[in-house]
Amino acid sequence: QVQLVESGGGLVQPGGSLRLSCAASGISFRNCGVGWYRQAPGKQRELVARITPGGSTNYAESVKGRFTASRDNAKNTVYLQMNSLKPDDTAVYYCKAEFILEAYWGQGTQVTVSS
Repeated sequence: QVQLVESGGGLVQPGGSLRLSCAASGISFRNCGVGWYRQAPGKQRELVARITPGGSTNYAESVKGRFTASRDNAKNTVYLQMNSLKPDDTAVYYCKAEFILEAYWGQGTQVTVSS
């Protein structure tokens, strides 16, 4: 059974940083593209960052230069380093693993940016 577990969310002041983790079991992340998504109240879920099996990354324009996705295949974990956080970054953050035609979601972790 595939399970993805996000962690690292919390409350942070504007300008602060958080690092989210997405740990997988039941699947080898090294073969998966992994996306980080977020969903704010009343808004659609949006793709924030994606990292390919080879480690290439792409980002939404709104987070370029502030967020960095990385992976540690030995730990079967993908990370999202978030710097210079803004109130608009407040959302539930999800990871999604993509393997061939299958996709698996984590349960999400809340990130709140507020003073």
